Amino acid sequence: MPVQLKKSRTLDALNMTPLIDVVFILLIFFLVAAKFANEDRELPVQLPAAKSAMPMTLEPQTMIVGIGEDGRIVVDGVDMKIDDAESAIQQAVINNPLNQTVIIRGDKRVAFQSVVSVMDICNRLKVPSYKVTTAPE
Repeated sequence: MPVQLKKSRTLDALNMTPLIDVVFILLIFFLVAAKFANEDRELPVQLPAAKSAMPMTLEPQTMIVGIGEDGRIVVDGVDMKIDDAESAIQQAVINNPLNQTVIIRGDKRVAFQSVVSVMDICNRLKVPSYKVTTAPE
């Protein structure tokens, strides 16, 4: 007994135009991307070296400012006076003007003025983000 196959109408209704459009757009995208990748390697250049060379934009970093019970200020592990801490924060903001974060960790027994002084420095230097940390109860 032979098997009879019915001709399906669903394949007749399948429109291939959008699929072809997507393939052409992908093809154009990859051709343009390959062109830009080759432009960087067209001229072999040996870049000069410098001891003080820095990348154009540095990775975003978090600066931690600790304030001890006696008012001692530690910036990223280094003991500093308030003026030195201000210049360290200023340099960090210059290196990362949009992404710099300062975390202020003040001892709960410290005079609140020390914490406010560091917050004032952050406001004056326009630090994009600074936070005062607390411990959970």
